[in-house]
Amino acid sequence: MLYRNIITIEPVKRGGKPGIRRMRITVYDVLGWLSAGMSHAEILGQEPHS
Repeated sequence: MLYRNIITIEPVKRGGKPGIRRMRITVYDVLGWLSAGMSHAEILGQEPHS
């Protein structure tokens, strides 16, 4: 799987920050949660549409 299929940059969403396609989560958010020790399941639980 290519990251280009998952990560998008849209100037009108989240201030143009790289985000996860079809979700209102930025890459910055995910990296922060991972560095804080959250599991993949916990991160997916942050988004109501996951």
